[in-house]
Amino acid sequence: MVSLSSLLLLSSLLVNPVLSTKTTLDPDTHRELLLNGRPQIGLWKSLLKEQKLKDEQALLLSTEKNAQQPFLSSTKKELFEPHCFPQRISHFDDTVNGTFCQRYWINTSFYREGGPVFLLDGGETSGKDRVPFLEKGILQILSNATNGIGIVLEHRYYGESVPVKSFSTDDLRFLNNKEALEDSAYFIENFKPPPSILSSSSSDALHPNNTAWVYYGGSYAGARAAHMRKEYPHLVWGAIASSAVTHAQINFPQYYGPIQQYAPEGCIDTLQTAIELIDHLLDQPEPIPRYLKGLFGLEELVGNEDFADVISGPLGYWQAKNWDPKVGSNEFYNFCNTLTAGGAGSKVGLIRIPASIINYGKYIKENVVARCPRSEGKPASDIEDCFGTSVDSKFVETDLEQTWRLWIFQVCTQWGYFMPAPLEGPRIISNKLTLEYTSKICRQAFPPGKHFSVPEWPDVEEVNRRGDYEIEYDRLAFIDGDRDPWRPMTPQSDWAPRRKSSVNRPVHLIFDGVHHYDENGLEDHTEEPPRIKDVHALEVSFIQEWIAQFHEQKGR
Repeated sequence: MVSLSSLLLLSSLLVNPVLSTKTTLDPDTHRELLLNGRPQIGLWKSLLKEQKLKDEQALLLSTEKNAQQPFLSSTKKELFEPHCFPQRISHFDDTVNGTFCQRYWINTSFYREGGPVFLLDGGETSGKDRVPFLEKGILQILSNATNGIGIVLEHRYYGESVPVKSFSTDDLRFLNNKEALEDSAYFIENFKPPPSILSSSSSDALHPNNTAWVYYGGSYAGARAAHMRKEYPHLVWGAIASSAVTHAQINFPQYYGPIQQYAPEGCIDTLQTAIELIDHLLDQPEPIPRYLKGLFGLEELVGNEDFADVISGPLGYWQAKNWDPKVGSNEFYNFCNTLTAGGAGSKVGLIRIPASIINYGKYIKENVVARCPRSEGKPASDIEDCFGTSVDSKFVETDLEQTWRLWIFQVCTQWGYFMPAPLEGPRIISNKLTLEYTSKICRQAFPPGKHFSVPEWPDVEEVNRRGDYEIEYDRLAFIDGDRDPWRPMTPQSDWAPRRKSSVNRPVHLIFDGVHHYDENGLEDHTEEPPRIKDVHALEVSFIQEWIAQFHEQKGR
C-alpha cells in the first residue's frame, strides 16, 4: 500500500515488480484473522510486529550486500505481472482531483480477435490473491473455451490500489459501493492493453461496443458482479455472480445455520452442549468464570464477551473449506476431532467440567492463544492486548498497515453482517456475543472525521435497493454452494424467490459446496471432482451462447 506521494514510484515498480519493504502478513494468516469478520486486532498487531522485525532483518542483510538496493529482490518470477490503470480517486466529489494506480493482471495467451474479455473482481483482498484464477481457475477456463482475455482487477483500497495517505475515517470515505462500481465501469470503458501484452491496434477492438465483457465475482465481489450487469448493461454484456451476497442485513446470526445443518452431527451436538454449559459457567460468580477461562489459556482475559469471541474462532474454518485441499483448509474437522476426542473431565469449584470443554480449551490454547506473544513478567497484559476489546485506543491506529480496517469499514457503513448468537433455538456460539458487542468495533475504530462520520447502523438499504434477493437480468448467472454459510444472503437463499434456470438466466447450486467453489480449478481439469467439472462445463456452455448472441447482435 502506498501514499499519494508514492504513486509515481509504484507505477515504475509495477513495470518490473519487486517485493517492497512494506510489512504485510502472509495471505493465509491474513484470511484466518478475518475469517469471522471480527479480527483479533491485538493479535493482528502482535503478528505484524513480528513480521516487521523479520522484514527489517531481511532488508538489513540485503542492504549489507548492496548499499544502493532500496527493495528486496523478488525471489520468484511471476507468470502474470501487475499493471497500472490510472483510476480516479473520486468519481463523484468535484473537490477531489487526481488519480491512483489501480492494479490489474492480464492473460492474453488464449486471445483471438473477436474473443471476449473476462474481468474478475478482486473484492475485499489483494488482487494478487486472485491471480491463480488466471492460471488454472475460472478465468483460464472461460478464456480457453472462447479465445478470450482474462483480467483480475484489484478493488480500490485493497492490495496496492490505495488512493489515500491513511485509513482514517475521513480517508476511508471513498471506500463505498458507488465509487467502487464506477471504478469498474471506468476501467472497462477506458481500458487500453499494455503494448507489451497486446498490440495497440487492438485497443479499439476491446472497447465494450466491439467486444463482449463478462464480469465475474465471488462473495462480496459476486454481489458486485450482479450490480455491474444490472447497472451498467451497456458495458457489461454478461456476469457470473458466485456466492453473491446481494442481500445485506445488520443482524446476521443465520451465518451459523448451514454449519449446524451440514457439519458432522456428533461435533455439532457436542459443541451445542459445551456452549450451553460455558454460558452457564460464565454467569456464575467469580472465581468460576476465571477458572473456566484458564482451561482455554485465557484466565487473564477480563471480558466474558471477549472470551466468547475468541473461542468462536474455529467456526470460521467451515467457510475456509474447498474441494481442492491445496486451496482450502480442513482445520474445521481437526477442531471437531479434538472436541469429540473423549477423555476425563475436571472440576471448576463444585462443578464438574466434561471432557468436551477440556478438549475445547486444549484446542484454543494450542491453536489460538499460543500465537499471542508473551512478554516476560507480564503475561496478563499480553493476553488482554491480544484479545481484549475494552480499551478503545487500540483500534484507532490508521496507518496503511492496518488493513483490517478496510472490510470492517464497509461492514460498518453499508453491509452489516454482524454475527451475534441467535436469540432462540440451538446455537454453537455463546449468547455473550450480542449485536451490541459484535458491532462495537464500528464505534471504537471509526470516530467521526471532518468530512465523514460512520452511521449509527450500516445503511444496508444502499445495497438492497440495487436488487436484493430479487435481482435478475438477462445474461446474469448465480452460482452457489448448498452449504455455504453466506447462502442465506444470496438470491438462492431459502428466503429468496425460487428461480428456474435458463441459458439467459442460469442458476446452479453446487452439491456439497461452500464459498464460490467454481472460482478455482486444477491444471488438469479432468482431475477435478465431478460436481466441479459439471459447474465449469455449465458455465462454459452458457458463456459460449452469450458470446454468440453478442456477435449475432453485431452482425458478425
